[in-house]
Amino acid sequence: MKAHLIFDISDSDDKKEYIRCNKSFDMAMALWNILQLKNKLDKRFEHSNNANNDVFDGIEAFAEGIREILDDNNIIIDELIS
Repeated sequence: MKAHLIFDISDSDDKKEYIRCNKSFDMAMALWNILQLKNKLDKRFEHSNNANNDVFDGIEAFAEGIREILDDNNIIIDELIS
């Protein structure tokens, strides 16, 4: 079986769909890495000697981790949804 996707990239809606299809593997990898982020952060905060770490530090670290993963996978959200 074969499938052919045809996009008219001069049309802005088709171009957006083309970019989304082209980025699907990168997005899947980013999502997989985001799911692994909890383990990374568990280790980071488990061995932290800073008693002042609170839930907001964890939220900030998680958000920072997501931003890094998206950057590493060249995922530009505005390009995909705007």
